[in-house]
Amino acid sequence: MKSKVEAIVLALMLAANGFAQGVTDVHSHIITPELVSSLKNEGRLMDEGFPLPKYDVTNHLKWMDEAGIRTSVLTLAAPQPHPHALSSVGEGVAAGNKGGENSVIRSCNEAAARIKQEHPGRFMFCAALPLPDVNAAIREAIYALDTLKADGIKLATNVDGQYLGAPELDTLFSVLNERRAVIILHPHRPEPVNRQVMLQTPLAMQEYLSETTRAVSNMISRNVLARYGNMKVVVPHCGAYLPLAVPRMKSLVPVIQANKMVGEIDWEANLAALYYDLAGAHSPEVIRMMLTITTPDHLLYGSDYPYVAPQVLTQSLARMKQYLTTEADLAPFKEMILWKNAKRLFEATNALKGAMHEVEPAF
Repeated sequence: MKSKVEAIVLALMLAANGFAQGVTDVHSHIITPELVSSLKNEGRLMDEGFPLPKYDVTNHLKWMDEAGIRTSVLTLAAPQPHPHALSSVGEGVAAGNKGGENSVIRSCNEAAARIKQEHPGRFMFCAALPLPDVNAAIREAIYALDTLKADGIKLATNVDGQYLGAPELDTLFSVLNERRAVIILHPHRPEPVNRQVMLQTPLAMQEYLSETTRAVSNMISRNVLARYGNMKVVVPHCGAYLPLAVPRMKSLVPVIQANKMVGEIDWEANLAALYYDLAGAHSPEVIRMMLTITTPDHLLYGSDYPYVAPQVLTQSLARMKQYLTTEADLAPFKEMILWKNAKRLFEATNALKGAMHEVEPAF
């Protein structure tokens, strides 16, 4: 009886706050105690140049309710733990197994699966993989998608210098393609990294955008997205530099092909696989720039919780809602960006499996 009353109260709160009841946040992070402990033991807590924020599901839900977020998609934060880093928690981890089965990555995936199960409709998750070990990554992807019922896969732009688009990852992409997986990308520290530049210009200020652009460009140059056309890939942070990089790549391809440096590139198929979240410095101008390389049905709301203060995120969502109402050329896309595109994306890849709500929100 109590849970039913709580559900009614929540619905009234969401309706009353004036935001879209069904806003879907495709860019939020889970940071588990096991991850923090493992990175601390390895001396890697500051690998990305800044400390990890604290994560608590109760606080996450509190912010979601206040901001009007119905569903958040959880992914593992940076840095990527080493594939064979052992978890201090034994629940769900079979001792003696190889690869990701006995790793912090496995424990984080299972923690995300528990959060999703304990809070129906509020959370989805995209599982992390123990790269650069491709075989272990394939095993973990199959376990996460088939057993944990993950809604997709999170991939780092690179792990120990193994960048997305590398030939050795083709076998992994073949498996993800068979399962019509949604893949959420996230930038990680580049390898190699210039530590002096990193100190002067923290990664989040610039290099993360370069890193994302680098990884996606690397996949496009080998037609990865075209060859594995059942996958859908979410690019973070307003598309990084891709609105600038794509036209440049297209203009240079004939010269590069003449020198036999790349083969034929199916631009239409590659770009059709890409979706973009609006976490970060979104604005009407940024959205218009992104629409030079994509279509409105490929834009998604993202927050980057808990890396940004909740009150800032709430204000940012309110600002987005306002300009998606008042800007005449963008207003037709408001519901699409705030929840409809995410709903269609996950449903189309058979990853949703009932996680989204049934009732359309009132905007």
